[in-house]
Amino acid sequence: MNIAAAWCISKTGTPQRSTGRLNVSQLAVEADVKRWHLTHQPSDLKDRFPATVVKEDKKRATHTRSAYAHAELKNKYTDLQAHCRQLQERLKIYATAVDLLAPENAALTGHDAGCSRDPCPAPPPPPGP
Repeated sequence: MNIAAAWCISKTGTPQRSTGRLNVSQLAVEADVKRWHLTHQPSDLKDRFPATVVKEDKKRATHTRSAYAHAELKNKYTDLQAHCRQLQERLKIYATAVDLLAPENAALTGHDAGCSRDPCPAPPPPPGP
């Protein structure tokens, strides 16, 4: 396997021989060459490889932060759904109390209680994933 192919395999995260860490030693293992071939012979590799490692580390860090933020938002969304369900239940209790007290209030004040309507419409369906 040549060095360029080993480099691509290491960058994609699918190593066949090495641990997958982006360093010169593991690149040599992946390319099946001696380490000194990488550090002494191709001088452009000494310049390109560290720059690529820094770039890939930034990508991974960004992806990790994005994944963490997404998981945190999912947890908050779940908490908000539970809170909304509690508020809907509380609203139903209050509506029932008002409906029970409305005839008594009407009798005391002399007004007609009238028909009560459902103060708690059905909640909208949750949005799709």
